[in-house]
Amino acid sequence: MEIREDEFVAANRRGRTAQAGPRALSASYDAENRSVLITLNNGLQLTVPAALVQGLEAATPAELERIEISPSGLGLHFPDIDADLYIPALIEGWFGSKSWMAKIGRQGGTTKSAAKAEAARRNGKLGGRPRRGAA
Repeated sequence: MEIREDEFVAANRRGRTAQAGPRALSASYDAENRSVLITLNNGLQLTVPAALVQGLEAATPAELERIEISPSGLGLHFPDIDADLYIPALIEGWFGSKSWMAKIGRQGGTTKSAAKAEAARRNGKLGGRPRRGAA
């Protein structure tokens, strides 16, 4: 399969744009907080909980210890579990596919706490949640 000249030019343009943004300088696994720590070339540090990232959620601490940074600095590779992370996506808050992000979002609504239970009781005493369309 041959690549057309315009495709080649466009790919190089995208690559230059990506290289202009933040890139990983170092990455390590923090077992105590079960998070991946990433130091970027702009001085910022990202702390990403492994449980939120698709592909890392079920990994053991030993599997998360070995992290390779891509030559461009735009990716992280976990060779023991064959998982890859894209730094620009992490910065934007994307920890996986659309369906993975939807699953993470749904988990927020299933949280149970004493404060949430008390709020539900107070709301029930006021007649409960208003019906849709009620003004």
